[in-house]
Amino acid sequence: MSTNTPVLSLDEFEQTLPDTGRVMGLDLGTKTIGLALSDLGRSIATPLETIKRKKFTLDADRLLELCQTHAVVGLVLGLPLNMDGSEGPRVQSTKAFARNLAQRTSLPMVFWDERLSTAAVTRTLIDADRSRARRAELVDKMAASYILQGLLDRLHYGGTSFFD
Repeated sequence: MSTNTPVLSLDEFEQTLPDTGRVMGLDLGTKTIGLALSDLGRSIATPLETIKRKKFTLDADRLLELCQTHAVVGLVLGLPLNMDGSEGPRVQSTKAFARNLAQRTSLPMVFWDERLSTAAVTRTLIDADRSRARRAELVDKMAASYILQGLLDRLHYGGTSFFD
């Protein structure tokens, strides 16, 4: 990762985490932040909630309140790379969010490639015959869960990551 972000490599993140404890996944959109939580053993990701974005301070307050409530030990931020792996404006926005959040918390953070997460979740919701309104309500927190589950699977089963 870039040296101007406070985000750890996957190996550093894994080494920093205690043996048990919840990890929170974030899907950072321009209008919402989808959140998901792992179980204590970090095997399963579950959608938690969607924060409607207002301004950074309010968004961060709510996020950190939830981290405290659920005893979160680490944060996984979806990194919205372009399909060719290049970084666009949304990646820069995500990195800026991470830098700003790091000034307010000491929780370890890691990026996880989120390409196709929203598309995969939307396809699942369409297959489940959810209405457009219901899909809009669910997609962000489910995308956060999809992102988090990808990282949890990588931690439990090894394999490779985009960032290795």
